[in-house]
Amino acid sequence: MSKLIECIPNFSEGRDQTIINALVDTATSIKGVTLLDHSSDESHNRSVFTLVGTPEGIEEAAFELCKKASELIDMRKHTGEHPRMGATDVIPFVPVKNATAKDCVEISINVAKRISESLGIPTFLYEDSATRPERKNLAKVRKGQFEGMPEKLLEEDWAPDFGERKIHETAGVTAVGGRMPLVAFNVNLNTSDINIANKIAKKIRGSSGGYTYIKGIGVMLEDRNIAQVSMNLVNYEKNAMYVAFETIKFEAKRYGVEILGSEVIGLTPMKALIDCAEYYLQIEDFDYAKQVLENHIL
Repeated sequence: MSKLIECIPNFSEGRDQTIINALVDTATSIKGVTLLDHSSDESHNRSVFTLVGTPEGIEEAAFELCKKASELIDMRKHTGEHPRMGATDVIPFVPVKNATAKDCVEISINVAKRISESLGIPTFLYEDSATRPERKNLAKVRKGQFEGMPEKLLEEDWAPDFGERKIHETAGVTAVGGRMPLVAFNVNLNTSDINIANKIAKKIRGSSGGYTYIKGIGVMLEDRNIAQVSMNLVNYEKNAMYVAFETIKFEAKRYGVEILGSEVIGLTPMKALIDCAEYYLQIEDFDYAKQVLENHIL
């Protein structure tokens, strides 16, 4: 049976439509790969693509997209609210059908090695592909961002997994890895005080004593003059979207702040949204496998 792998590359460009279109053209030109979705955020100055395809096709697409981004994006000129360290900031691979986590790790290693050898971009392996515990967490790998990477790569514990201990002048550094599905979930607040968003993010994220499977930061959406709690739910079954939402609502009340709305970035597993519906509608004895129509026909 044929394997299907998902790839969700994140690019440090969310404003220049010419560059975004060029990346779309590259993604749609690779045989054996389908571009399912792409979204861009001007405040974050970041674009997220979602592709699915055969192992061979998805491996080629990841490399070609990284190559195109390195040709068009100059990190020396990049500004944005989202942490970043490279033109292609991160390339995760996720098993979709008849594929395993091991398959994704193997693909990630191949891609990371090829990027460093062919493009001269240092690469780190993260999540399931990490070569040491401290590299599993993307936030730790990316700490220091593009501006701090030249010094970081020279530190004893932070030599890249592939490539020289020197950043690519314009494309920076890229993280590559296999992982399970996550939910990119942001909650907007009716305040322009970034400190409030930072305090709430600190309360909710696992690294500072919050929920184990939630990563979060506070960011400022300059175009809307509002603060946002930006999150990755790395295991939505253990720390659900509604848990994050309700906790943020509760913590915001401390500061007299309310939630304006929320957003999902990229594609999201249906189960994550169904869990929210089950919670808010208080559906009793709901069976996701048996009672969701699409599970029987897709």
